[in-house]
Amino acid sequence: MTTAFDPIDLAGTQLANRIAMAPMTRSRAGEGGTATDLVAEYYAQRASAGLIITEGVQPSVVGQGYPATPGLHSAEQVASWRRVTDAVHAAGGRIFAQLMHAGRIGHPDLLPDGLTPVSASPVRPAGQLFTGTGPEDFTTPRELTGDEVRQTIADFATAARNAVDAGFDGVELHGANGYLIHQFLAPNTNLREDEWGGSDEARIRFAVEVVKAVAAEIGAARTGLRISPKNPYNDIDEPAPEAVYTALVREIEPLGLAYLHVMEAVEIRELTLALRKQFSGTFILNALTDGPTGPDDHTIVDDGIADLVSYGALFIANPDLPARLKAGGPFNTPDASTFFGGDAKGYVDYPVLEGTQAHEDRAGLDG
Repeated sequence: MTTAFDPIDLAGTQLANRIAMAPMTRSRAGEGGTATDLVAEYYAQRASAGLIITEGVQPSVVGQGYPATPGLHSAEQVASWRRVTDAVHAAGGRIFAQLMHAGRIGHPDLLPDGLTPVSASPVRPAGQLFTGTGPEDFTTPRELTGDEVRQTIADFATAARNAVDAGFDGVELHGANGYLIHQFLAPNTNLREDEWGGSDEARIRFAVEVVKAVAAEIGAARTGLRISPKNPYNDIDEPAPEAVYTALVREIEPLGLAYLHVMEAVEIRELTLALRKQFSGTFILNALTDGPTGPDDHTIVDDGIADLVSYGALFIANPDLPARLKAGGPFNTPDASTFFGGDAKGYVDYPVLEGTQAHEDRAGLDG
């Protein structure tokens, strides 16, 4: 029986186990959206994951949605990420960069003068965003023109090339959680009647074209896609997601992608299983059971529901999570007050298990 602790060949990238670190915004980027030495330490500490997927990294200036998030669209950003990938690889890990264009989830205060958030359609999301100076109401995004849609696709491809140049093993395209790709997929955020909207087939086109452009630029074996069907986060409404997501997977299936990563934010296990059956490549699941993915959920690999299981908050508090899962614990409790922004506290100071390789490595660094 295959377990989460067994190795796997991810389209040519060898992974030591089937436990993935899910992408999580931490808002600790340096000046100009660069990755700092602290960021490198954070990811290197978690290199025992079979696969690390980074926090969302904006592929363009206008793609930024939160304070202190990193990019992969400038030479300085590319150079800064090299220290991260070098540190992870030196520790024996594998790391993909998640490319995330926030779309309408942003604010002009976070962008250079004159820029405003963009989206599939000019539909303002409900709620507020923390901009660094305080909470602000979301604004109405500017609808991308047809030419701008094509330029945005090109921006994703360029950022993917930058990621490979920075030493990443591949990229994950963020098509989930209400960000730009998801905004094109969802009927309440895509009101277009051109080639990019108006029907299920048209609403998947942007996602498909982004995937194809990135796969053509860096290779399908280095390209993954994350989706979260019916996820209401960021004011998304998908009352009947089955047709859209089965059509999306049907279009990307022949490309030979590294993986499909499904996040279950709501009860969609039936759809998850249908997509698992439809997608012949590696299938990663961020499972929803009694809540977010928990310590016992690695058994979804044993059960054949997924090829890899991804963990979020547990990886924040437990840098040596694979060893803790195999031992059955104990598990550190995440401090939610330190999730977004700040310094080393709640970022690189969680303890590791004594008697493990992670403990020896930490002792060497501290000593």
